[in-house]
Amino acid sequence: MSKEAEKDPGKFIIIKGARVHNLKNIDVAIPKNKLVVITGMSGSGKSSLAFDTLYAEGQRRYVESLSSYARQFMGRMNKPDVDFIKGIAPAIAIEQKVITSNPRSTVGTSTEIYDYLKLLFSRIGRTISPVSGREVKKDTVTDVVNFISNLTLDTSVTISCPLHAHNHRSLKEELAVLLQKGFTRVVIEDKLSKIEDLLDDKATGNKKSGDDVDVKIVIDRVSVASDDETLSRIADSVQTAFFEGRGDCLVEENGNVHVFCDRFELDGLRFEEPTPNFFSFNNPYGACKRCEGYGKVIGIDEDLVVPDKSKSVYDGAIAPWRGEKMGEWLNKLVKNALKFDFPIHRAYNQLTDEQRKLLWTGNSFFSGLDEFFKELEAQTYKIQYRVMLSRYRGKTTCPECKGSRLREDASYVKIDDRSITDIVLMPLDKASEFFDTLDLDPASQKIAKRLLMEIANRINFLNDVGLGYLTLNRLSNTLSGGESQRINLATSLGSSLVGSVYVLDEPSIGLHPRDTHRLIGVLRSLRDVGNTVLVVEHEEEIMQAADHIIDIGPEAGTHGGNLVFTGTFEEILKDDVSLTGKYLSGRNSIEIPKQRRKWHDYIEIKGARENNLKHVDVKFPLNVLSVVSGVSGSGKTSLVKRILQPALQKAIGNYSGEQTGSYDSIGGDYAKVEQVEIVDQNPIGRSSRSNPVTYVKAWDEIRNLYASQGLAKASGLKPSAFSFNVEGGRCDVCQGEGEVKIEMQFMADIFLPCEACDGKRFKQHILDITYKHKNVFEVLDMTIDEALEFFENEPKILTKIKPLVDVGLGYVHLGQSSNTLSGGEAQRIKLASFLVKGNNSSKTLFIFDEPTTGLHFHDIKKLLKSFDALIDQGNSIIVIEHNMDVIKCADWVIDVGPEGGDKGGNVVFEGTPEDLIKEKNSYTGSFLKERF
Repeated sequence: MSKEAEKDPGKFIIIKGARVHNLKNIDVAIPKNKLVVITGMSGSGKSSLAFDTLYAEGQRRYVESLSSYARQFMGRMNKPDVDFIKGIAPAIAIEQKVITSNPRSTVGTSTEIYDYLKLLFSRIGRTISPVSGREVKKDTVTDVVNFISNLTLDTSVTISCPLHAHNHRSLKEELAVLLQKGFTRVVIEDKLSKIEDLLDDKATGNKKSGDDVDVKIVIDRVSVASDDETLSRIADSVQTAFFEGRGDCLVEENGNVHVFCDRFELDGLRFEEPTPNFFSFNNPYGACKRCEGYGKVIGIDEDLVVPDKSKSVYDGAIAPWRGEKMGEWLNKLVKNALKFDFPIHRAYNQLTDEQRKLLWTGNSFFSGLDEFFKELEAQTYKIQYRVMLSRYRGKTTCPECKGSRLREDASYVKIDDRSITDIVLMPLDKASEFFDTLDLDPASQKIAKRLLMEIANRINFLNDVGLGYLTLNRLSNTLSGGESQRINLATSLGSSLVGSVYVLDEPSIGLHPRDTHRLIGVLRSLRDVGNTVLVVEHEEEIMQAADHIIDIGPEAGTHGGNLVFTGTFEEILKDDVSLTGKYLSGRNSIEIPKQRRKWHDYIEIKGARENNLKHVDVKFPLNVLSVVSGVSGSGKTSLVKRILQPALQKAIGNYSGEQTGSYDSIGGDYAKVEQVEIVDQNPIGRSSRSNPVTYVKAWDEIRNLYASQGLAKASGLKPSAFSFNVEGGRCDVCQGEGEVKIEMQFMADIFLPCEACDGKRFKQHILDITYKHKNVFEVLDMTIDEALEFFENEPKILTKIKPLVDVGLGYVHLGQSSNTLSGGEAQRIKLASFLVKGNNSSKTLFIFDEPTTGLHFHDIKKLLKSFDALIDQGNSIIVIEHNMDVIKCADWVIDVGPEGGDKGGNVVFEGTPEDLIKEKNSYTGSFLKERF
């Protein structure tokens, strides 16, 4: 046994003989209750060790301990390929996936903060009347009893209530019923009378029902005393008064009448009493009736009606009013504009709110857009109007709840002048201030103490992981992978589990170095309560903070899978074998370029103001490597992906109809760009048939090669026979998948190798055709590195697969299903496919969103070389990035900030990295200084 496997399982988690994926039978000891970082090159086997071995086994053992009834609802767990694991605890994985696609899920609901807010508002919220601004209160029996008992002792008190008429009874009938109920006296028109006397009086019989005459029922007459018996009697009488008086009770003392009401009403309005469901947009009771709690409805979308807001009304800003027939609506406005002083030559985005509203509502001189669409609606029996309407329909903010998702009267309930909607719309750092400074009366404080503690804790955790710029109303499905992972991390902290193993996948993704120390604080507090925290990470600061580092490598794929190093940060710096150690100690490094590229052409965006951007003007240079940097939430993505990309697509005529953020104009040399490509981390294909070799179009050449072999020609086989996507050569049973799905009733579906082709995807006569003694299935099973050697004499194939090696994906198998690739791998396969196209492609602007995700220092070096190759082919690159190694190699840096959320949205700096380090207001500059 190795020395790792012999350690004490009380202090270590011992993994012996791990062979999952490319792991080479390794033994690892992970210290318990410590912060442990697993590092290594992309594809070296880090995730195989952390997720597919340790987490999979921890999860499997936990599920095995449950009853078979409970297990039927859980996915089926396979045992990882490992000799044994000792000392393991239940494992919790926090991955970078955006888990929910539910359109109702928000940051507030997924962190449970909203549940606590609903309770808080239903317990201590004060309902304020929208008419007078006074608090709506209802009186309880206790309130009335307290009022009476506070009067001077022996004061004579009369408790009464108004008489309400029943079904047109006469007054005599009404009094007879009261007598049967046991009441003896009433006050008629301020005169106290006995009911019996009134019944004998003939005059009473002629009077109509009680509503025509002011009648009060006397419930009780009592002298104020402090003994329990009297107080109990008063309470009974008050309860009777509320019941008989339909919620009204009158207390008379010394000629003064005090009115009490147990109905929740004020200013002639009846209000609902707050309950938790009253604030729930997932419950029909609390949800807005119009949008059913979604906050959005299908309606006419302003962005589609006015696609280019930099145009004036006269120049055709309003899309549906272009053309001859519909232009009549516009002509009416243009003809009459002077009469009501409407500026038809002013850009739409510079009109005041009043003027914009007028365009929609119209006036006596012209019909507005609302009227226009109403007429189209009325004529939907004609196909052309249906088509036209569909062109301008989209999801718009619900006009009734203004996007709050709740019924209108939920906003009447306030705590410290804020409604629940106000709080969910605050950025979390502002919400934290609100709860810290909340001043409550002692009674409310006592009721809300526990709730406030839970809310404050959870909000503080979210702030600590660098998410202070998010709001609780933000939809979960609009979060980036890094954001949703950090939300899950904060939620785990809020749940305070102990004695578990937390496995995290690069929690620093999307975090600026400024926020990394706060993340480290969160990881340490998770460790300090008694958990083992295992982090797959490349961030230098997190490695420095770790108690223990495990380096898997030395390289990727078949060249990886070994335990290269295990020990402390100080020890790895001195290690000779570990690539990570060489980069950390400065023995290897990513060089700063000798000179920066100069630029002449640029694209300029003016007046960008989407989300938190504050009307900024930015120049993006062409034919160079530009980096857009800034802290999380500063507005980088809004600027590049919400404004620049769609605006440029529109300007060069490739508009695909996606929404563009608000900006004034686009200028500069955009005509020199022929196409725009976003290279993000979305999967390259959802289907299990999509793989790297088909994505870079190398499979076409490989099929041609096999079809040209002697035996294939003799059999009359075409290249299509070697495709696993069309009928012919592929196995008919599994349709070229190599596996068949077995549906299990209560468990996850199982995939088993196809028995007909033995998992080889093709029919036997296709597999009989070989090139250099290998058939097509064996080629698909090769890594890209192996294929490079195998096809060394086939230049057509080499030119297509060589770029995959250049971007550091030599370890990936040619036929590896794309749904098993990580986000970073998918992004680099896209990059390689553009490198394949080479010089023959049109002049392209590439936009990369955090391309260093999942990359080791050594991989980043390769990535930067690929960027240089793309630029040398005449393309331009814009990268959204936090990684200092990429920023220091850029030709031009645009720093957005200075902070996230409301305090961001400005361009802090534009220029070269050398000038950025002198900029006082830039966080990026201060961290970049250390690299120079």
